[in-house]
Amino acid sequence: MQEVEPFAKPSVLLEQHPTPADLAARMLYTAEASFGDIDGRIVADLGAGCGVLSMGAALLGADHVVAVEIDPSAAAVAQENAVEFEVQVDVMLSDVSNLPLRRGGFDTVVMNPPFGTKAKGIDMVFLQQALGLVRRGGAVYSMHKSSTREHVMSKGKEWGAKSEVIAQLLFPIPKVHRHHKHESLDVHVDLWRFHLPELAATTKP
Repeated sequence: MQEVEPFAKPSVLLEQHPTPADLAARMLYTAEASFGDIDGRIVADLGAGCGVLSMGAALLGADHVVAVEIDPSAAAVAQENAVEFEVQVDVMLSDVSNLPLRRGGFDTVVMNPPFGTKAKGIDMVFLQQALGLVRRGGAVYSMHKSSTREHVMSKGKEWGAKSEVIAQLLFPIPKVHRHHKHESLDVHVDLWRFHLPELAATTKP
């Protein structure tokens, strides 16, 4: 996945930080090897950027992958990457907060959402939308700043998910904008798995 074409001009407002290939591989390998959530599944990638998670999910055998991205230039690169990798990924240009997708229509959602530095709360908008997309028994895999762990846990519980930090990672953010003070800054992030449990069967008296 290191060969996935990255952003040409990352947007500050959209907090576009490309998911490093090793972290993308860690997320997807864990989702498949530990939980069987990729191979043969219907997968959505929210805030897909240039599609590294989408490409990886397709390569791991997902039945259908939908990559959702709001930035036209990033979506175009994701489409080019799908052609280059010879995988079937449907790239959708859409705002995650107003998705034209069927709720409960996906087995798995994978995403590296904005951290919420520029648009406060946008990370939780992504999470709530992701949980609305997966069916009962489905799962969401997402990265969030470790400093927000308690808040993320409370929101997952509020929205009916069983939430678990399955890895703690360092997310390198390279210097790509003038306001960045360091050549590279490592941000502590949690890799989460949010699972929507099956509804308990009701028995007739």
